[in-house]
Amino acid sequence: QVQLVESGGDLVQPGGSLRLSCAASASQFRSYAVGWYRQAPGKQRDMVATITSSGNTNYGDSVKGRFTISRDNAKKMVYLQMNSLTPEDTAVYYCNLNTILRSYWGQGTQVTVSS
Repeated sequence: QVQLVESGGDLVQPGGSLRLSCAASASQFRSYAVGWYRQAPGKQRDMVATITSSGNTNYGDSVKGRFTISRDNAKKMVYLQMNSLTPEDTAVYYCNLNTILRSYWGQGTQVTVSS
């Protein structure tokens, strides 16, 4: 059973930065693609960034150039560095891991960008 635990969400001012972390319990973590998604109130859950087992990354259009996803296979961690935050980035951020059989989600961490 895979468990994902996000942390790092907070209240931050516009223009600020934040780093989210996701701890995974998957035994074969290095073999799986992982990613970050977000969901704002009343909106659908959107892809923010993903990273494959080989390190290839993909970003949503609204975060390109501002956010960076990374992974540490030895620690079984996924990170999301978020810079130049705007109020439109306010959402619950979810960590995701995909195996051949299914997709796993964390409980989410709240990011609020407000002055």
